[in-house]
This record gives sequence, structure tokens and C-alpha cells, in this order.
Amino acid sequence: MTASRDIGLYVHIPFCRQRCHFCAFYLEIAREERTASFLAALEQEARLYHQHNLIGGRTLRTIYLGGGTPTAVPATQLIALLAQFRTAFSVDPNAEVTVEAHPSTVSRGDLERLAEAGVTRISFGAESMKEEDFVPIGRPGTVSDTATAVAAARDAGFANINLDVMYGLPGQTLDSWTATLHALVDLNPAHVSCYALTIEDGTRLAHDIERGHLPAPDESTQVEMDAAADSILAGAGFQRYEISNYARPGFACRHNLLYWTDGDYLGLGPSAQSYVDGVRFGNVADLTAYTEQLNQGILPVSERTVLSPSEQARDALVFGLRLLKGVPLHAVGGHRPPEGQRRAMDRLIAQGLLEMENSRVRLTPLGQRYADTVAEELF
Repeated sequence: MTASRDIGLYVHIPFCRQRCHFCAFYLEIAREERTASFLAALEQEARLYHQHNLIGGRTLRTIYLGGGTPTAVPATQLIALLAQFRTAFSVDPNAEVTVEAHPSTVSRGDLERLAEAGVTRISFGAESMKEEDFVPIGRPGTVSDTATAVAAARDAGFANINLDVMYGLPGQTLDSWTATLHALVDLNPAHVSCYALTIEDGTRLAHDIERGHLPAPDESTQVEMDAAADSILAGAGFQRYEISNYARPGFACRHNLLYWTDGDYLGLGPSAQSYVDGVRFGNVADLTAYTEQLNQGILPVSERTVLSPSEQARDALVFGLRLLKGVPLHAVGGHRPPEGQRRAMDRLIAQGLLEMENSRVRLTPLGQRYADTVAEELF
């Protein structure tokens, strides 16, 4: 056990009221009986990790409820879950506790109860602030839902409010994206996440594009949109600290930083992924199988990979490069990283995708546009 390593908890709540056309995450439509059996299984999973001391008694620095839509589950049940986690694990009194929410699924009363229960951060899936963008991606709700939810969260006592948006949506223009950014700034969140639309195989959106019903994302337009986000959000006082994430000072997402700084995280729920003590493992992506295994007292792990020290260093480099400040060389194998990795880094430097400065390696502005290409080269 490496007790000095920080660890966080991710919980996958696999329910939504409906599936958006772009979504490829494992989820089910929320139904009361399925929700009840899932919550019972989730509590059993936490108990098993506690009973077998599988995270070495470490204190959770962060808890993140994602999905799906966690707030498709009633707030009272989410609060009961958080209480169960505090029983099963040691939780830092100052832990960052995040709940993702669709703006139309929470009331001010829900938000007040969540804040009273120790939730410190709320993350709303706004997707866009132009309603015409919702139709091709099948996103329910309205723009006014987002504004109302942000105001309610602030009234409930939340200072740490994140808004997720996407760019490169079908029919979205640079002008409409710029309008979304200005509308976000007007809502005054503490954090903004801007994701370039990617087309996932098997989704309704992929099908619509393949049949010619919708246009595919245009890469050059997405590059312009990314530059617009960088300019507008920086001008409003946000710092871009990761490829897709902007925060006001002191509001960088501590849970996501675990992923990017080689921290550990335990994942609970169907399809949840974990990285603990150099081992990557993932749960079965099927709610029925997940529940049945836990009812038998079996952890629902479907895949497990033990990483060698060099593989751990490689992963630390790949994930750490998402941070704009880059990665210290001593954290990825010292000043003499493995030969194959060093050759790949040299190629990427020659291509203008990576740069080294003051014993750190980081993506160049060009490299930020092609981060996935860089990651493939380093793997």
C-alpha cells in the first residue's frame, strides 16, 4: 500500500430521464424499482471495500457523484448514500464533494438539502446557452432551466458551481458559440468545462451523421471555437488549467486533478473505473450483473490490469499532459525516461506538439489541439 498517495471516490449513478443523442456512457432510464436495487447494491459495494480494507485505510480527499444524471435519483437518497460512504470510509472533513446535475432535475429545496449534507460543488450539464443547439443532440430542457438552477444553487449556499458546455454541435456557428460563452460569464460560475463534440460509435448522433441527416463536426471551426473560449473566459477572470477546464482562482476541480496528477481513485457503480496502488480495474457495465454479484457478496470487477513501474510512469505522463503546466520529468521516469518513450517525446517535440522547459514537458498550443494524437504516440 502507498498510504501517502491521495485518493478520491468516483460513484457512477447510471440513471437518466432520457438518453441524449451524443451520449455513449453506460446508463438506464430511471425507474423506481431499478433505482432501489441499485442503491442497495452500491451500499454493499462500499461495505465490501471497507470490510476488506482494500484502499489501505486512506482518507478520501474527494467524492464525485457522476453519471448518468445523479439527480435523477431523489436528493434524499443521494444524501443517504453520502452518509453511507462516510461510514464505510474515512473522509477528509474538508473533502470536495461534487454532484453532477441536469438543471431541470433539481429544485432549490434539493440543492439546500445537498448543501446541508456536505456537498460542496455542483456541476450542471448546460451543454449550450442557445436552445436551437439542443434539438440535434436530443438534450431535454431549456436554457432558462440552467439560469434558474445556477441562481437556486447560489441561494442554497453553493459557491463552487461548474457549467459543462460543448462546442462543434451540429448547426452551431462561431457566433452562436461566442454568445453561449458570454451567457456563461453572465451566470458567474466558479468553473467552466468546454468539451469539443466527439462522435461516439453507436450513438443516435453518429447514426444521424452517417445517414446525412446532420453534419459532422468541422475540425477547423472547433479550433476557432476553442480559441474563442480561451480568449473570452480568460478575459472574464478564468484560468485555463487543463485542456477542457477553466476555473476562477481556487476553484480548480480537485477530484479531476487526481486523474491528471497521478493520484488514486476508487470507482463504485456499474462501469466505474478505478486506479489504486498501480492497478487499473473496472466494474461490469451492466446493472443487472452488477447487482447480482454484489447480492452474492462479490465485487463486480470485470477487468483488472497491474501496471509495471514504467507503465505507471507512461500513464502519469499521458494524463498529466492534459494540464497546461505539463509534467515534471522526475515524475515520469526521471531525467532519463524509458528509451522508447523518450524517442516518442523527441518526435513530438520535433513536430511542435511538445516542448520542454525548466525540467517540465508540456503540450504546445498546437499539441493541445491534437492531445489525443500525442497520447497515442506515447502509448
